[in-house]
Amino acid sequence: MVAVDLFCGVGGLTRGLEEAGIRTTVGIDVDPHCRYPYEANTDAEFVEEDVSELPSDRVGDFFGETKPRILAGCAPCQPFSNLNNGEDTAEWDDWALLDEFRRLVWDLEPEVVTMENVPEVRNHQVYSRFVDALFKLGYDISSELVYCPDYGVPQKRRRLVLLASKYGSIELNEPTHDPDDHPTVRDTIGNGAVEPLKSDEESDTDRLHKGRKLEEINLKRIRQSVPGGTWRDWDEDLRLDCHKKESGSSYDSVYGRMKWDEPAPTITTQFYNYGSGRFGHPEQDRALTLREGAMLQTFPEDYEFVDPDEDVHLKKVGRLVGNAVPVELAKSIGNTITEHLERNDVTATTTR
Repeated sequence: MVAVDLFCGVGGLTRGLEEAGIRTTVGIDVDPHCRYPYEANTDAEFVEEDVSELPSDRVGDFFGETKPRILAGCAPCQPFSNLNNGEDTAEWDDWALLDEFRRLVWDLEPEVVTMENVPEVRNHQVYSRFVDALFKLGYDISSELVYCPDYGVPQKRRRLVLLASKYGSIELNEPTHDPDDHPTVRDTIGNGAVEPLKSDEESDTDRLHKGRKLEEINLKRIRQSVPGGTWRDWDEDLRLDCHKKESGSSYDSVYGRMKWDEPAPTITTQFYNYGSGRFGHPEQDRALTLREGAMLQTFPEDYEFVDPDEDVHLKKVGRLVGNAVPVELAKSIGNTITEHLERNDVTATTTR
């Protein structure tokens, strides 16, 4: 079997599929910054293209002559996120990329399709069109809302996982972890997994493990913060003006510390910013480092995100990490596909 990864980013989905035994030939993404991490950490080729401009027959060529073919991808989820506060996102360029995914499925009819996205994508017509096309093409389809700690991801992240197959019924495998066995922040970045750092201190061995410098007022705030607490734990003079207004009083998670013995909050593209969520380290006076965020996304500790000859740019790498599919979730998706094919006695063939 062979896969093509649409909107591949830095390779979280490809890496997980590979760990499940699925060979990916090509990952496609419009962002040139994804090339180095994708090719340095997977066995696939990176193709820098806009999926909306890719002819279907070219994508078909990426599969080669092997079947079954797996078309996988996570179209950019920002247009569908609940963080948009009700804004009409239908005119965003990214919104239509799921239609391009649908176009490729319609034209190529790969034997297996998988798509991962935010749960809110189900509320949009573009998703309904995607599912309707799969039905018309004769796929068996399942879609599940997944709580990521159930699949070994130490984040309170919820995602939609869609699977479709030409070979019969396919559903995501049962969870790999029970609620009392969910991976935690401590399991992932504690117990000596990474060295302790102060604000603005950098590891001697890992350029991605560097604490972002906090201003003096934020150092005072984080020193008064307790794991799982809120800004209400601070002295009055440290509170932001917005928190003193009724409209801002419900924003409890910003400027918060994580808890050691729970999964982390969802890792966003701003996880390195203390004020963007509950991204304060459980006991060190700083926010998460790029490396810690990547580890909470279940990337291996040695995953390379930046060419050794290039500088590390905080915002760029933070965006790449936050947008990625967690590797462990991708691995569970891959295991589901391989076991589904085995149950249906599907063997690899070539079209020669």
